Amino acid sequence: MGYRCIQCGFSVKALYVQYSPGNIRLMKCENCRAVADEYIECEIMILVIDLILHKPKAYRHLLHNVINQETMKFHGLLWKSAVIFLLFDAYRCLISESSKGKLSSSMSFSSLVSISQKVVMDVFFGNFMFLLTFFFMVKIFFHVSISASRWNDLLLVLLISGYFKIFLIAMMVWEFPSSLIFIIELFCLSSNIVALKVMTESTMIQCVWTCFSAYAIKFLVTQILELILLGQLKQSWSQMPYLLSLKPT
Repeated sequence: MGYRCIQCGFSVKALYVQYSPGNIRLMKCENCRAVADEYIECEIMILVIDLILHKPKAYRHLLHNVINQETMKFHGLLWKSAVIFLLFDAYRCLISESSKGKLSSSMSFSSLVSISQKVVMDVFFGNFMFLLTFFFMVKIFFHVSISASRWNDLLLVLLISGYFKIFLIAMMVWEFPSSLIFIIELFCLSSNIVALKVMTESTMIQCVWTCFSAYAIKFLVTQILELILLGQLKQSWSQMPYLLSLKPT
């Protein structure tokens, strides 16, 4: 990923020229003649607000001009983002189970094992199917061959644009209805769509179908696995009286 103008997305060689410490001059884009990246001189909160508002130029600044493979430890950031994303996803699953009344201080060991299995399936297998569907749809809709470098770029785009999951932390402090999880997931979906459009410069409808399909497959797979797990638990509980009635010879 090279530097880009946040206004038109045109490639630029440099964003600013530094004459002395604290004395810089922002470069202009050769295509639109506007300042290539005005966020360099802005406060971080302005960038955060524009990201929440889903402004494409804020995503261009973050994905092209800040997260750059040539200027930072890209792979380290990729792995750290993946771990944080999975932790937030696991916490989302625990909140969802808690809202159903399945989490309590007096729950049995079998219930704890069941919830652990549900979290593992939801977080790991669900996200695996999400990524598999996402990259398949990218290949179908965008007609591009995904190289290892492009794979890493798109994966980091998904992880970074899922920053709305950080609002789950608020549910540790304040009590919110479980419907907030659905709202956060919708914001993550919309953020993924804007980030994908900025990264691939494709049409909005292609990005919508790509991200929506990935979320839909993840939801369906996790629901099917939950039903299978629930059926296995009911079968084991139905056999429990018979096992208890058996006497050792």
